[in-house]
Amino acid sequence: MGRIVVRGGLVVTAADEVEADVLVEGEKVVALAARGSGVGEGWSAERVIDASGKYVIPGGVDVHTHMELPFGGTAASDTFATGTVAAAWGGTTTVVDFAVQRPGQALREGLDAWFAKAEGQCAVDYGFHLICSDVTEAALKEMDGLVAEGVTSFKLFMAYPGVFYSDDGQILRVLQRAAGNGALVMTHAENGIAIDVLVAQALAAGRTDPRYHGEVRAPLLEAEATHRAIALARVAGAPLYVVHVSAQEAVAELARARDLGLPVFGETCPQYLFLSDEQLAAPGFEGAKYVCSTPLRPREHQAALWRALRTDDLQVVSTDHCPFCFSGQKELGRGDFSRIPNGLPGVEHRIDLLHQAVLDGRISRRRWIDLACAAPARMFGLYGRKGTIAPGSDADLVVYDPAARHTISATTHHMHVDYSAYEGLRITGRVDTVLSRGSVVLDRRRFTGRAGHGRYLRRGLSQYTER
Repeated sequence: MGRIVVRGGLVVTAADEVEADVLVEGEKVVALAARGSGVGEGWSAERVIDASGKYVIPGGVDVHTHMELPFGGTAASDTFATGTVAAAWGGTTTVVDFAVQRPGQALREGLDAWFAKAEGQCAVDYGFHLICSDVTEAALKEMDGLVAEGVTSFKLFMAYPGVFYSDDGQILRVLQRAAGNGALVMTHAENGIAIDVLVAQALAAGRTDPRYHGEVRAPLLEAEATHRAIALARVAGAPLYVVHVSAQEAVAELARARDLGLPVFGETCPQYLFLSDEQLAAPGFEGAKYVCSTPLRPREHQAALWRALRTDDLQVVSTDHCPFCFSGQKELGRGDFSRIPNGLPGVEHRIDLLHQAVLDGRISRRRWIDLACAAPARMFGLYGRKGTIAPGSDADLVVYDPAARHTISATTHHMHVDYSAYEGLRITGRVDTVLSRGSVVLDRRRFTGRAGHGRYLRRGLSQYTER
């Protein structure tokens, strides 16, 4: 790595849009020069990247991925090696994945297992949240030390009894601990106890097709759990982040809490913005490809999600990337929808899909960057280093062609999965070149990165809540 100049583009961040050249030295951005100022023209560099007619945007920050996650008798099909390559192809240069504490394990054991999976494999930078599946006094004490080491967010499941589930008392205790150590608690908000009753009833009645996955996980059960999680956070005096919000009723709970001035935050995902339960009801077993939790909702829920993204009642768009191949994995649920592994592929397409939303008039260009880069970095203690283009920030840069047209397809994507959730979708806008900490990892649509380039990120406290 030496000096690189990215010249001729429109630099777009969450805060500003300016025609400027960007100077990179080593792993950092060292200067920006407005076009016409005469400053950038005098820069010398080992390489000049021509961004004329294109945008220069920060590398994307995806704070919700599940590489190699064991689930439902199988495991997510993307490894840290394949998944981070796909991320780079899609303009994402930072992922925050979920390490899992198994019942009976210490938190540290779960975290160390994920360190071992990722070590030397990642093509882009990475960090970890920690899923707490066994909330004990010892685990609560461990949280403080992990926060000091840069693992500053912990996830609890209100769903999946017998697997990841935590009851209200356990959730409250984690929130209380977080109120003291500054961590951000994340919740998967669905009433898992009630859902299991509805699953059993549906199967007993012969309703076994994939479409019933969505019907038993009713919007009201997401809203009820969201309301309950917010109440527990209020009791504990702790901030709360609700993952993969999909239902308009759950959005209303978040909006109500934020209107009260509470430190409550939420994310949604592209699948809830662009897909619906119509895909779950596809003929035959095709709907299995779209089984995820929270589930895809009827199309009318999308308007509430887009509105919440515009009003900042939802702050982040992440992917919940958790791919399972249709052949041999999703097929485990033939004849019983409850056995279909839950998850969709998407880490490669988030930036493009949100750019399409800009063209469709749903969000502004700067809001696109806020949702995909700046807000997730700020939410999880990475902003300044990640999520923006400024002197001193990591040189995570994407040269983005806003006019390139392409069709999403499993035949051309780079995720290690045998189908695309967006198969045949025609969109405008495409990643052209990607720098990760000053190294060109995608060079005019040719991958030049390598496993092991990605560096583990110790994160600070959430910059939305940091005291």
